[in-house]
Amino acid sequence: METFEECAKRETLEECGVEIQNIRFQLLANLRHYRPKHYVHVGLIADWKSGEPKVLEPEKCREWKWCDLDNLPSLFRAPQLAIEAYQTSKNYFVD
Repeated sequence: METFEECAKRETLEECGVEIQNIRFQLLANLRHYRPKHYVHVGLIADWKSGEPKVLEPEKCREWKWCDLDNLPSLFRAPQLAIEAYQTSKNYFVD
């Protein structure tokens, strides 16, 4: 029964040890990219409050690292769309 913002705060702290603030809507994506599965992705963006990224769920995440937006590793579709939204201000995707 938590809000998207509450979920983002909790998950970010649980999964990488970082506290966030000023959470706001970034994008909505209708993801059909992984047919026959279908996902709806609600993307949020936030400001860093405190903490440094740590691997707190090693079975799900091998490492956290900072990357230049022009030199990113291979990403799943939802993070690709989040970066596109950040760069273009587009906030709705049908994929």
